[in-house]
Amino acid sequence: MSEDYLARIGGLIRDARRHQGMTQAELAEHLGTSQSAVARIEQGKQNLSLEMLARIGESLDSEFVSLGSAGPQHLRIRGGTKLSGSIDVKTSKNAAVALLCASLLNRGRTTLRNLARIEEVNRIVEVLQSIGMKIRWLPGTSDLEITPPERVDLSAMDLDAARRTRTIIMFFAPLLHDFDSFSLPFSGGCDLGSRTIEPHMTALRSFGLTVETTNGFYEARVDSSVRPTRAIVLTERGDTVTENALMAAARYEGETVIRNASPNYMVQDLCFFLQKLGVEVEGIGTTTLHVRGRSEIDVDVDYSPSEDPIEAMSLLAAAVVTESSITIRRVPIEFLEIELSLLSEMGMKYELGSEYQSANGMTRLVDLTTIPGPLVAPIDKIHPMPFPGLNIDNLPFFALIGAVAEGRTMIHDWVYENRAIYLTELTKVGVKVQLLDPHRVLIDGPTRWRAAEVVCPPALRPGVVILLAMLAAPGTSVLRNVYVINRGYEDLAERLNALGASVTIFRDI
Repeated sequence: MSEDYLARIGGLIRDARRHQGMTQAELAEHLGTSQSAVARIEQGKQNLSLEMLARIGESLDSEFVSLGSAGPQHLRIRGGTKLSGSIDVKTSKNAAVALLCASLLNRGRTTLRNLARIEEVNRIVEVLQSIGMKIRWLPGTSDLEITPPERVDLSAMDLDAARRTRTIIMFFAPLLHDFDSFSLPFSGGCDLGSRTIEPHMTALRSFGLTVETTNGFYEARVDSSVRPTRAIVLTERGDTVTENALMAAARYEGETVIRNASPNYMVQDLCFFLQKLGVEVEGIGTTTLHVRGRSEIDVDVDYSPSEDPIEAMSLLAAAVVTESSITIRRVPIEFLEIELSLLSEMGMKYELGSEYQSANGMTRLVDLTTIPGPLVAPIDKIHPMPFPGLNIDNLPFFALIGAVAEGRTMIHDWVYENRAIYLTELTKVGVKVQLLDPHRVLIDGPTRWRAAEVVCPPALRPGVVILLAMLAAPGTSVLRNVYVINRGYEDLAERLNALGASVTIFRDI
Protein backbone atom coordinates (compact mmCIF):
# COMPACT_ATOMS: atom_id res chain seq x y z
CA MET A 1 0.00 0.00 0.00
CA SER A 2 1.17 3.55 -0.71
CA GLU A 3 1.80 5.89 2.22
CA ASP A 4 -1.02 8.19 1.05
CA TYR A 5 -3.48 5.30 0.89
CA LEU A 6 -2.43 4.06 4.33
CA ALA A 7 -2.91 7.55 5.75
CA ARG A 8 -6.43 7.75 4.27
CA ILE A 9 -7.36 4.34 5.68
CA GLY A 10 -5.86 5.30 9.04
CA GLY A 11 -7.92 8.47 9.14
CA LEU A 12 -11.09 6.52 8.38
CA ILE A 13 -10.33 4.02 11.14
CA ARG A 14 -9.66 6.84 13.63
CA ASP A 15 -12.93 8.59 12.72
CA ALA A 16 -14.93 5.35 12.95
CA ARG A 17 -13.38 4.54 16.33
CA ARG A 18 -14.26 7.98 17.68
CA HIS A 19 -17.76 7.67 16.25
CA GLN A 20 -18.20 4.47 18.27
CA GLY A 21 -16.85 6.20 21.39
CA MET A 22 -13.93 3.78 21.68
CA THR A 23 -10.39 4.52 22.86
CA GLN A 24 -7.35 3.19 21.04
CA ALA A 25 -6.81 0.80 23.94
CA GLU A 26 -10.37 -0.55 23.67
CA LEU A 27 -10.00 -1.13 19.93
CA ALA A 28 -6.64 -2.82 20.51
CA GLU A 29 -8.31 -5.18 22.99
CA HIS A 30 -10.97 -6.09 20.39
CA LEU A 31 -8.26 -6.82 17.83
CA GLY A 32 -5.91 -8.64 20.17
CA THR A 33 -3.11 -6.17 19.54
CA SER A 34 -1.42 -3.27 21.31
CA GLN A 35 -2.51 0.35 21.65
CA SER A 36 0.73 1.41 19.95
CA ALA A 37 -0.16 -0.75 16.94
CA VAL A 38 -3.57 0.93 16.69
CA ALA A 39 -1.85 4.32 16.94
CA ARG A 40 0.49 3.38 14.05
CA ILE A 41 -2.50 2.19 11.98
CA GLU A 42 -4.35 5.48 12.52
CA GLN A 43 -1.21 7.45 11.63
CA GLY A 44 -0.88 5.51 8.34
CA LYS A 45 2.41 3.94 9.44
CA GLN A 46 1.28 0.30 9.53
CA ASN A 47 0.73 -2.04 6.57
CA LEU A 48 -2.68 -3.70 6.71
CA SER A 49 -3.88 -7.02 5.37
CA LEU A 50 -7.42 -7.43 4.07
CA GLU A 51 -8.05 -9.75 7.02
CA MET A 52 -7.02 -7.04 9.49
CA LEU A 53 -9.17 -4.46 7.66
CA ALA A 54 -12.12 -6.84 7.90
CA ARG A 55 -11.53 -7.39 11.64
CA ILE A 56 -11.27 -3.64 12.26
CA GLY A 57 -14.41 -3.06 10.21
CA GLU A 58 -16.30 -5.67 12.22
CA SER A 59 -15.10 -4.16 15.53
CA LEU A 60 -16.16 -0.65 14.48
CA ASP A 61 -19.28 -1.59 12.50
CA SER A 62 -17.81 0.07 9.39
CA GLU A 63 -17.01 -1.02 5.84
CA PHE A 64 -13.79 0.78 5.04
CA VAL A 65 -13.68 -0.13 1.37
CA SER A 66 -17.09 1.45 0.98
CA LEU A 67 -16.24 4.47 3.12
CA GLY A 68 -13.07 5.00 1.17
CA SER A 69 -14.77 5.17 -2.22
CA ALA A 70 -13.84 8.21 -4.26
CA GLY A 71 -16.20 11.11 -4.64
CA PRO A 72 -19.61 12.03 -3.24
CA GLN A 73 -22.62 9.76 -2.93
CA HIS A 74 -25.28 9.78 -5.67
CA LEU A 75 -28.71 8.20 -6.18
CA ARG A 76 -30.07 6.44 -9.27
CA ILE A 77 -33.87 6.40 -9.30
CA ARG A 78 -36.02 4.28 -11.56
CA GLY A 79 -39.31 6.13 -11.37
CA GLY A 80 -42.89 5.75 -12.48
CA THR A 81 -43.88 2.95 -10.08
CA LYS A 82 -46.43 3.05 -7.28
CA LEU A 83 -45.52 2.56 -3.64
CA SER A 84 -47.28 0.26 -1.19
CA GLY A 85 -46.93 -1.07 2.34
CA SER A 86 -46.19 0.55 5.70
CA ILE A 87 -43.34 2.63 7.07
CA ASP A 88 -42.48 4.02 10.51
CA VAL A 89 -41.56 7.67 11.00
CA LYS A 90 -38.09 8.04 12.53
CA THR A 91 -37.38 10.25 15.52
CA SER A 92 -36.79 13.94 15.01
CA LYS A 93 -33.53 15.27 13.57
CA ASN A 94 -34.08 18.71 15.05
CA ALA A 95 -34.90 17.32 18.49
CA ALA A 96 -31.83 15.09 18.35
CA VAL A 97 -29.37 17.91 17.74
CA ALA A 98 -30.97 20.09 20.44
CA LEU A 99 -30.75 17.27 22.98
CA LEU A 100 -27.11 16.60 22.08
CA CYS A 101 -26.31 20.24 22.78
CA ALA A 102 -28.33 20.12 26.01
CA SER A 103 -26.25 17.16 27.21
CA LEU A 104 -23.52 19.77 27.86
CA LEU A 105 -25.66 21.05 30.74
CA ASN A 106 -25.50 17.72 32.56
CA ARG A 107 -22.60 16.41 34.62
CA GLY A 108 -24.30 13.02 34.76
CA ARG A 109 -24.70 10.41 32.06
CA THR A 110 -27.22 11.17 29.30
CA THR A 111 -28.75 8.35 27.27
CA LEU A 112 -30.79 9.34 24.21
CA ARG A 113 -32.97 6.50 22.93
CA ASN A 114 -33.70 5.62 19.30
CA LEU A 115 -31.76 8.59 18.00
CA ALA A 116 -31.73 9.40 14.29
CA ARG A 117 -28.37 8.16 12.92
CA ILE A 118 -27.92 10.94 10.39
CA GLU A 119 -25.05 13.13 9.25
CA GLU A 120 -26.22 16.15 11.27
CA VAL A 121 -26.14 14.02 14.42
CA ASN A 122 -22.74 12.63 13.40
CA ARG A 123 -21.27 16.12 13.10
CA ILE A 124 -22.43 17.16 16.58
CA VAL A 125 -21.22 13.85 18.01
CA GLU A 126 -17.80 14.51 16.45
CA VAL A 127 -17.68 17.97 17.99
CA LEU A 128 -18.71 16.70 21.42
CA GLN A 129 -16.17 13.88 21.29
CA SER A 130 -13.41 16.23 20.26
CA ILE A 131 -13.93 18.40 23.36
CA GLY A 132 -13.84 15.40 25.70
CA MET A 133 -17.36 13.94 25.90
CA LYS A 134 -17.25 10.14 25.90
CA ILE A 135 -19.92 8.98 23.48
CA ARG A 136 -20.89 5.50 22.35
CA TRP A 137 -23.74 3.89 20.46
CA LEU A 138 -25.07 1.10 22.65
CA PRO A 139 -24.54 -2.26 20.88
CA GLY A 140 -27.28 -3.30 18.49
CA THR A 141 -29.34 -0.15 19.07
CA SER A 142 -29.72 3.47 18.00
CA ASP A 143 -29.32 4.54 21.63
CA LEU A 144 -26.54 7.02 22.33
CA GLU A 145 -24.79 7.23 25.70
CA ILE A 146 -22.99 10.47 26.62
CA THR A 147 -20.63 10.76 29.59
CA PRO A 148 -19.06 14.17 30.23
CA PRO A 149 -15.49 14.82 31.41
CA GLU A 150 -14.70 16.91 34.46
CA ARG A 151 -14.29 19.89 32.12
CA VAL A 152 -14.60 20.04 28.35
CA ASP A 153 -11.55 21.11 26.35
CA LEU A 154 -12.76 23.68 23.83
CA SER A 155 -9.25 24.14 22.41
CA ALA A 156 -9.46 20.60 21.00
CA MET A 157 -12.75 21.21 19.13
CA ASP A 158 -13.07 19.56 15.71
CA LEU A 159 -13.49 22.78 13.72
CA ASP A 160 -14.23 21.05 10.40
CA ALA A 161 -17.19 19.19 11.91
CA ALA A 162 -18.36 22.31 13.76
CA ARG A 163 -18.32 24.42 10.60
CA ARG A 164 -20.49 21.89 8.75
CA THR A 165 -23.50 22.35 11.01
CA ARG A 166 -25.53 25.41 12.02
CA THR A 167 -26.34 23.58 15.27
CA ILE A 168 -23.04 24.82 16.69
CA ILE A 169 -24.75 28.10 17.60
CA MET A 170 -26.67 26.13 20.25
CA PHE A 171 -23.40 25.65 22.13
CA PHE A 172 -23.55 29.30 23.24
CA ALA A 173 -26.06 28.73 26.05
CA PRO A 174 -24.60 25.58 27.66
CA LEU A 175 -21.04 26.93 27.54
CA LEU A 176 -21.79 30.35 29.03
CA HIS A 177 -22.41 28.68 32.40
CA ASP A 178 -18.86 27.27 32.65
CA PHE A 179 -16.58 29.66 30.74
CA ASP A 180 -15.73 33.34 31.05
CA SER A 181 -14.72 33.36 27.38
CA PHE A 182 -14.72 30.92 24.48
CA SER A 183 -14.64 30.74 20.69
CA LEU A 184 -16.96 28.96 18.27
CA PRO A 185 -16.46 28.72 14.50
CA PHE A 186 -18.97 30.26 12.12
CA SER A 187 -21.84 27.82 11.57
CA GLY A 188 -22.75 26.11 8.31
CA GLY A 189 -25.49 23.62 7.35
CA CYS A 190 -27.92 24.30 4.51
CA ASP A 191 -27.30 27.21 2.15
CA LEU A 192 -30.47 29.20 2.79
CA GLY A 193 -29.10 32.71 2.63
CA SER A 194 -27.57 34.82 5.36
CA ARG A 195 -29.07 34.28 8.80
CA THR A 196 -28.01 36.59 11.59
CA ILE A 197 -27.35 35.32 15.12
CA GLU A 198 -28.64 38.61 16.56
CA PRO A 199 -31.94 37.06 17.80
CA HIS A 200 -29.82 34.59 19.83
CA MET A 201 -27.76 37.42 21.27
CA THR A 202 -30.88 39.37 22.21
CA ALA A 203 -31.89 36.42 24.39
CA LEU A 204 -28.47 35.53 25.77
CA ARG A 205 -27.33 39.05 26.72
CA SER A 206 -29.65 38.68 29.70
CA PHE A 207 -27.22 36.02 30.96
CA GLY A 208 -24.10 38.15 30.41
CA LEU A 209 -23.08 36.85 26.97
CA THR A 210 -21.58 39.20 24.39
CA VAL A 211 -20.17 38.03 21.05
CA GLU A 212 -17.85 39.57 18.49
CA THR A 213 -17.16 38.03 15.09
CA THR A 214 -13.58 37.90 13.86
CA ASN A 215 -11.60 35.76 11.41
CA GLY A 216 -14.29 33.11 10.99
CA PHE A 217 -15.03 32.75 14.71
CA TYR A 218 -17.57 33.94 17.23
CA GLU A 219 -15.56 35.31 20.19
CA ALA A 220 -17.77 35.04 23.29
CA ARG A 221 -17.35 36.83 26.60
CA VAL A 222 -19.46 36.13 29.70
CA ASP A 223 -20.14 38.48 32.60
CA SER A 224 -21.40 36.05 35.25
CA SER A 225 -22.80 38.91 37.36
CA VAL A 226 -25.48 39.63 34.73
CA ARG A 227 -28.77 37.83 35.20
CA PRO A 228 -32.30 38.37 33.82
CA THR A 229 -34.09 41.22 35.54
CA ARG A 230 -37.24 41.07 33.42
CA ALA A 231 -38.93 38.75 30.95
CA ILE A 232 -36.86 37.84 27.91
CA VAL A 233 -38.84 38.79 24.80
CA LEU A 234 -37.48 37.00 21.75
CA THR A 235 -37.29 39.24 18.69
CA GLU A 236 -37.84 36.17 16.51
CA ARG A 237 -40.06 33.21 17.34
CA GLY A 238 -37.35 30.86 16.16
CA ASP A 239 -36.82 27.27 17.24
CA THR A 240 -33.07 27.42 17.88
CA VAL A 241 -33.38 30.87 19.46
CA THR A 242 -35.92 29.50 21.92
CA GLU A 243 -33.75 26.46 22.59
CA ASN A 244 -30.72 28.64 23.37
CA ALA A 245 -32.81 30.74 25.76
CA LEU A 246 -34.11 27.59 27.46
CA MET A 247 -30.62 26.13 27.92
CA ALA A 248 -29.35 29.42 29.33
CA ALA A 249 -32.25 29.48 31.80
CA ALA A 250 -31.77 25.82 32.73
CA ARG A 251 -28.76 26.50 34.96
CA TYR A 252 -29.92 29.83 36.35
CA GLU A 253 -31.51 29.21 39.77
CA GLY A 254 -33.90 32.14 39.54
CA GLU A 255 -37.05 32.21 37.43
CA THR A 256 -36.72 33.12 33.77
CA VAL A 257 -39.75 34.11 31.70
CA ILE A 258 -39.36 33.68 27.93
CA ARG A 259 -41.98 35.40 25.77
CA ASN A 260 -42.63 34.95 22.04
CA ALA A 261 -41.12 31.47 22.43
CA SER A 262 -41.49 28.85 19.73
CA PRO A 263 -43.81 26.03 20.86
CA ASN A 264 -42.62 23.78 18.01
CA TYR A 265 -41.94 20.04 18.29
CA MET A 266 -38.18 20.17 18.92
CA VAL A 267 -38.64 22.87 21.55
CA GLN A 268 -41.21 20.72 23.35
CA ASP A 269 -38.80 17.77 23.31
CA LEU A 270 -36.09 19.95 24.84
CA CYS A 271 -38.53 21.11 27.54
CA PHE A 272 -39.46 17.52 28.41
CA PHE A 273 -35.76 16.62 28.58
CA LEU A 274 -34.96 19.58 30.84
CA GLN A 275 -37.77 18.50 33.15
CA LYS A 276 -36.09 15.11 33.49
CA LEU A 277 -32.92 16.97 34.48
CA GLY A 278 -34.85 18.58 37.34
CA VAL A 279 -35.45 21.94 35.64
CA GLU A 280 -38.93 23.36 36.17
CA VAL A 281 -40.56 24.37 32.87
CA GLU A 282 -44.13 25.64 32.65
CA GLY A 283 -46.07 26.68 29.55
CA ILE A 284 -44.81 23.92 27.24
CA GLY A 285 -46.62 24.20 23.90
CA THR A 286 -47.33 27.91 24.38
CA THR A 287 -45.43 31.08 23.50
CA THR A 288 -44.66 31.96 27.14
CA LEU A 289 -42.31 29.72 29.11
CA HIS A 290 -41.52 29.95 32.82
CA VAL A 291 -38.22 28.29 33.71
CA ARG A 292 -36.65 27.74 37.11
CA GLY A 293 -33.23 26.23 36.65
CA ARG A 294 -30.55 24.58 38.78
CA SER A 295 -27.01 25.93 39.17
CA GLU A 296 -25.67 22.38 39.04
CA ILE A 297 -27.20 19.49 37.11
CA ASP A 298 -25.79 16.02 37.79
CA VAL A 299 -28.41 13.46 36.77
CA ASP A 300 -28.20 10.11 35.02
CA VAL A 301 -31.01 10.67 32.54
CA ASP A 302 -32.71 8.55 29.89
CA TYR A 303 -34.84 10.24 27.20
CA SER A 304 -36.58 9.30 23.94
CA PRO A 305 -37.14 12.12 21.42
CA SER A 306 -40.45 12.12 19.58
CA GLU A 307 -41.06 11.34 15.92
CA ASP A 308 -40.21 13.76 13.12
CA PRO A 309 -43.19 15.59 11.57
CA ILE A 310 -41.05 16.72 8.63
CA GLU A 311 -40.13 13.16 7.76
CA ALA A 312 -43.82 12.24 8.08
CA MET A 313 -44.65 15.03 5.59
CA SER A 314 -41.90 13.78 3.27
CA LEU A 315 -43.44 10.31 3.21
CA LEU A 316 -46.89 11.80 2.71
CA ALA A 317 -45.59 13.77 -0.28
CA ALA A 318 -43.99 10.61 -1.70
CA ALA A 319 -47.38 8.91 -1.61
CA VAL A 320 -49.14 11.89 -3.23
CA VAL A 321 -46.63 12.35 -6.05
CA THR A 322 -46.60 8.63 -6.93
CA GLU A 323 -50.40 8.33 -6.53
CA SER A 324 -49.90 5.56 -3.99
CA SER A 325 -51.66 4.16 -0.95
CA ILE A 326 -49.23 3.64 1.94
CA THR A 327 -49.58 3.58 5.72
CA ILE A 328 -47.31 5.98 7.57
CA ARG A 329 -46.98 4.82 11.17
CA ARG A 330 -46.07 6.92 14.21
CA VAL A 331 -47.10 10.30 12.76
CA PRO A 332 -46.88 13.14 15.36
CA ILE A 333 -50.32 14.44 14.50
CA GLU A 334 -50.22 17.63 16.60
CA PHE A 335 -47.51 18.97 14.29
CA LEU A 336 -49.19 18.06 10.99
CA GLU A 337 -52.81 19.11 11.54
CA ILE A 338 -52.53 22.36 9.55
CA GLU A 339 -50.79 20.57 6.67
CA LEU A 340 -53.47 17.87 6.61
CA SER A 341 -56.24 20.47 6.72
CA LEU A 342 -54.73 22.22 3.70
CA LEU A 343 -54.36 18.91 1.86
CA SER A 344 -58.01 18.15 2.57
CA GLU A 345 -58.97 21.46 0.95
CA MET A 346 -56.97 20.36 -2.10
CA GLY A 347 -59.03 17.18 -2.26
CA MET A 348 -56.75 14.67 -0.61
CA LYS A 349 -58.32 11.70 1.17
CA TYR A 350 -56.67 9.83 4.02
CA GLU A 351 -57.55 7.70 7.04
CA LEU A 352 -56.32 8.22 10.60
CA GLY A 353 -56.06 5.50 13.23
CA SER A 354 -56.52 5.89 16.97
CA GLU A 355 -54.09 8.10 18.85
CA TYR A 356 -51.30 6.68 21.04
CA GLN A 357 -48.22 8.11 22.74
CA SER A 358 -44.62 8.40 21.68
CA ALA A 359 -41.92 6.83 23.84
CA ASN A 360 -41.45 10.21 25.56
CA GLY A 361 -44.93 9.74 27.03
CA MET A 362 -46.08 13.16 25.81
CA THR A 363 -46.35 13.39 22.00
CA ARG A 364 -49.55 12.21 20.30
CA LEU A 365 -49.07 9.73 17.44
CA VAL A 366 -51.38 8.22 14.82
CA ASP A 367 -51.07 5.88 11.86
CA LEU A 368 -52.09 7.56 8.59
CA THR A 369 -53.11 5.78 5.37
CA THR A 370 -53.08 7.77 2.14
CA ILE A 371 -55.84 7.33 -0.46
CA PRO A 372 -54.89 8.26 -4.05
CA GLY A 373 -57.12 10.68 -5.89
CA PRO A 374 -57.15 13.91 -7.93
CA LEU A 375 -56.06 17.17 -6.28
CA VAL A 376 -56.84 20.79 -7.10
CA ALA A 377 -54.61 23.79 -6.44
CA PRO A 378 -55.49 25.82 -3.33
CA ILE A 379 -57.26 29.13 -3.79
CA ASP A 380 -54.84 31.04 -1.55
CA LYS A 381 -51.06 31.04 -1.51
CA ILE A 382 -49.31 28.51 0.73
CA HIS A 383 -46.99 30.09 3.27
CA PRO A 384 -45.45 29.02 6.57
CA MET A 385 -46.12 30.41 10.02
CA PRO A 386 -44.68 29.67 13.47
CA PHE A 387 -46.29 26.66 15.14
CA PRO A 388 -49.17 25.93 15.21
CA GLY A 389 -49.08 27.24 11.63
CA LEU A 390 -47.75 25.35 8.63
CA ASN A 391 -44.17 24.32 9.37
CA ILE A 392 -41.48 26.19 7.42
CA ASP A 393 -39.67 22.90 6.72
CA ASN A 394 -42.83 21.38 5.23
CA LEU A 395 -43.39 24.22 2.77
CA PRO A 396 -41.19 22.84 -0.08
CA PHE A 397 -43.25 19.63 -0.15
CA PHE A 398 -46.28 21.67 -1.16
CA ALA A 399 -44.43 22.73 -4.31
CA LEU A 400 -44.18 19.04 -5.15
CA ILE A 401 -47.82 18.40 -4.25
CA GLY A 402 -48.86 21.47 -6.26
CA ALA A 403 -47.14 19.89 -9.26
CA VAL A 404 -49.70 17.05 -9.30
CA ALA A 405 -52.71 19.28 -8.55
CA GLU A 406 -54.94 20.78 -11.22
CA GLY A 407 -54.36 24.54 -11.42
CA ARG A 408 -51.82 27.08 -10.17
CA THR A 409 -50.25 26.97 -6.70
CA MET A 410 -48.28 29.87 -5.21
CA ILE A 411 -45.58 29.02 -2.69
CA HIS A 412 -44.43 31.96 -0.55
CA ASP A 413 -41.24 31.12 1.39
CA TRP A 414 -40.89 34.44 3.22
CA VAL A 415 -38.44 33.18 5.85
CA TYR A 416 -35.39 32.17 3.79
CA GLU A 417 -33.68 34.26 1.16
CA ASN A 418 -32.63 31.50 -1.25
CA ARG A 419 -34.71 28.39 -0.69
CA ALA A 420 -37.56 29.15 -3.10
CA ILE A 421 -34.98 29.56 -5.86
CA TYR A 422 -33.93 25.92 -5.45
CA LEU A 423 -37.47 24.80 -6.28
CA THR A 424 -36.85 25.90 -9.87
CA GLU A 425 -34.76 22.71 -10.18
CA LEU A 426 -38.12 20.93 -10.49
CA THR A 427 -38.27 22.19 -14.09
CA LYS A 428 -35.66 19.56 -14.95
CA VAL A 429 -38.14 16.79 -14.12
CA GLY A 430 -40.99 18.45 -16.01
CA VAL A 431 -42.64 20.76 -13.48
CA LYS A 432 -43.82 24.16 -14.72
CA VAL A 433 -42.21 26.54 -12.22
CA GLN A 434 -42.20 30.32 -12.46
CA LEU A 435 -39.93 32.22 -10.06
CA LEU A 436 -41.52 35.57 -9.16
CA ASP A 437 -38.79 36.71 -6.74
CA PRO A 438 -36.40 35.07 -4.24
CA HIS A 439 -39.34 34.17 -2.00
CA ARG A 440 -42.24 33.24 -4.32
CA VAL A 441 -42.78 30.60 -6.98
CA LEU A 442 -45.79 29.59 -9.06
CA ILE A 443 -46.38 25.90 -9.81
CA ASP A 444 -48.73 24.91 -12.66
CA GLY A 445 -50.08 21.37 -12.57
CA PRO A 446 -50.64 18.64 -13.29
CA THR A 447 -47.12 17.71 -14.41
CA ARG A 448 -45.95 15.48 -17.20
CA TRP A 449 -42.96 14.01 -15.42
CA ARG A 450 -39.69 13.21 -17.16
CA ALA A 451 -36.48 11.58 -15.97
CA ALA A 452 -33.42 13.80 -15.59
CA GLU A 453 -29.97 14.12 -14.05
CA VAL A 454 -29.78 16.83 -11.38
CA VAL A 455 -27.16 18.01 -8.91
CA CYS A 456 -28.79 18.01 -5.47
CA PRO A 457 -29.54 21.54 -4.21
CA PRO A 458 -27.44 22.55 -1.17
CA ALA A 459 -30.55 22.67 1.04
CA LEU A 460 -32.10 19.67 2.78
CA ARG A 461 -35.83 19.91 2.00
CA PRO A 462 -35.52 21.06 -1.65
CA GLY A 463 -33.07 18.18 -2.15
CA VAL A 464 -35.63 15.66 -0.88
CA VAL A 465 -38.32 17.30 -3.03
CA ILE A 466 -36.22 16.61 -6.15
CA LEU A 467 -35.68 13.00 -5.05
CA LEU A 468 -39.42 12.43 -4.51
CA ALA A 469 -40.23 14.03 -7.87
CA MET A 470 -37.88 11.54 -9.51
CA LEU A 471 -39.93 8.71 -7.99
CA ALA A 472 -42.84 9.93 -10.13
CA ALA A 473 -40.85 10.39 -13.35
CA PRO A 474 -40.90 7.32 -15.65
CA GLY A 475 -37.41 6.20 -16.64
CA THR A 476 -34.09 6.51 -14.85
CA SER A 477 -33.06 9.71 -13.08
CA VAL A 478 -29.83 10.54 -11.25
CA LEU A 479 -29.54 12.84 -8.23
CA ARG A 480 -25.92 13.76 -7.61
CA ASN A 481 -24.11 14.59 -4.37
CA VAL A 482 -26.81 13.83 -1.81
CA TYR A 483 -24.82 14.56 1.37
CA VAL A 484 -27.32 17.25 2.31
CA ILE A 485 -30.15 14.66 2.29
CA ASN A 486 -28.11 12.35 4.52
CA ARG A 487 -27.83 15.25 6.97
CA GLY A 488 -31.52 14.92 7.80
CA TYR A 489 -32.74 11.46 6.77
CA GLU A 490 -31.60 8.04 7.91
CA ASP A 491 -31.41 5.33 5.22
CA LEU A 492 -34.02 7.13 3.10
CA ALA A 493 -33.19 5.24 -0.11
CA GLU A 494 -33.46 1.83 1.57
CA ARG A 495 -36.70 2.76 3.32
CA LEU A 496 -38.29 4.00 0.08
CA ASN A 497 -37.19 0.77 -1.59
CA ALA A 498 -39.04 -1.18 1.11
CA LEU A 499 -42.20 0.55 -0.16
CA GLY A 500 -41.51 -0.55 -3.74
CA ALA A 501 -39.33 2.28 -5.03
CA SER A 502 -36.11 1.60 -6.97
CA VAL A 503 -33.36 3.84 -5.57
CA THR A 504 -29.74 2.78 -5.91
CA ILE A 505 -26.83 4.40 -4.06
CA PHE A 506 -23.62 4.73 -6.07
CA ARG A 507 -20.38 6.69 -6.28
CA ASP A 508 -18.22 7.72 -9.22
CA ILE A 509 -15.24 5.46 -9.76
